[in-house]
Amino acid sequence: MSQLKELLTKEMSDLLDAETQLTEALPKMAQAANHPKLKEAFEKHLVQTQGHVERLRTAFQSLGEEPESESCKAMQGLIEEGEKSIQEGSGKEPLAADLALISAAQKIEHYEIASYGTARGLARQMGLRDCARLLSHTLGEEESADFLLTAISDPLVQQLTLDDMGADVNLDKGERKQPTSRGRKSKQERGAA
Repeated sequence: MSQLKELLTKEMSDLLDAETQLTEALPKMAQAANHPKLKEAFEKHLVQTQGHVERLRTAFQSLGEEPESESCKAMQGLIEEGEKSIQEGSGKEPLAADLALISAAQKIEHYEIASYGTARGLARQMGLRDCARLLSHTLGEEESADFLLTAISDPLVQQLTLDDMGADVNLDKGERKQPTSRGRKSKQERGAA
C-alpha cells in the first residue's frame, strides 16, 4: 500500500470511529436541547451522521479496503466536553444551556470539517474520484450543519442579551414577556417557549 493510500485509510478509519461515537452522543444532545429548532437540528444531524457512517463504508469499498475503525481520541474528548455542557446546563437558564450545547456541537463540526477536508484532498491527489466524491458529499453536510447551528445561535444570543439587560421582549414570538418575580421568564416558561 502506498504511503498516501495508507494515510487516507488512516484518516477514514479515524472518521469512521468519530462518526460512530457521534451517533451515540447526538440523541443525548437532542434530549438536552431546550429550543425546538436546536432539538430538531440535532435529530436531523443524527440521521445524516448515520448516513456518514454508511458513506465511509462505501468509500472504503471504493478503495478496495475493508472498513476499519481506529479509535478517535479527538472525538472522544469533544464528546466529553459536550457531556459536560449537558451536565452544567441543568443549572443554567435554557438559553445559556442551549448556547453551550451549540458551542460544543460546533467544535465537533469543525473537527469533522477539517478531517473530511484532509481526506478529500488526499483522495483527489491520488485520483480516487469516487472516494473523493463521497467524502466531498459528507463534507458539504458537515458545513451545512455548522451553518445551521450558527443560524440557530444568533437569535438565542440576542435574546439572552436582552434578558440580561432586563428587557421584557420575546424575540421568538415578537411580544412582551410576562414578568416573573425576578423580571425574567422562569426555566419552565422558557422551555415551553
